[in-house]
Amino acid sequence: MKQTNIKNTLITIALSALVFGVIVTRPYAEQPTVIASWYGKAYRGNMCSDGKTIFDERNPELAAHRSLPFGTRIKINITKDKFIICKIVDRGPFVKGRELDLSKAAFAKLADLDAGLIKVKYTVLR
Repeated sequence: MKQTNIKNTLITIALSALVFGVIVTRPYAEQPTVIASWYGKAYRGNMCSDGKTIFDERNPELAAHRSLPFGTRIKINITKDKFIICKIVDRGPFVKGRELDLSKAAFAKLADLDAGLIKVKYTVLR
């Protein structure tokens, strides 16, 4: 009985890893499009949810996601050739329909800040 539970657990882990690998390695065209927003000066100096990073909207490497592990590096594309690399250091956004919050500097590298929201695709790097 105990060996069956261990075997089932190992099979579940292996299948989960396989599914995760297939999703994050899909070509750009197959990545889902999500909505990204930005947050800025009002949060400068606040401790991010990772407990290590002090938020600075001028840092183009900071991003927030509701569930990706802290420290995860992601490649965020607005087009196939226009992208940035960010690290997940915070939780959010907490607005329905949005999946990523970028620092003001990160957002500005992809689009005009006046846009407020942009459609992006992202790939988990590590």
